[in-house]
Amino acid sequence: MQHDLRLRAAARAIYDSCYPTEDWVPVPFDDAERLETLHYRQAIIAALKAEAVLGFDQEQLALPFSL
Repeated sequence: MQHDLRLRAAARAIYDSCYPTEDWVPVPFDDAERLETLHYRQAIIAALKAEAVLGFDQEQLALPFSL
């Protein structure tokens, strides 16, 4: 997903908003991305849904991991 900077930024914003401290998740976004944690995958799915609702162009909307 690192090649889609807009999707990554949206996922980071969602991740940081939903999981603001270590009380919520044990690792920061960059580590969660590398490890493909559940919280990271949830943030990606939310970012994809937000893109669809907000009407961004639809290229590069494939999930970067398998569900």
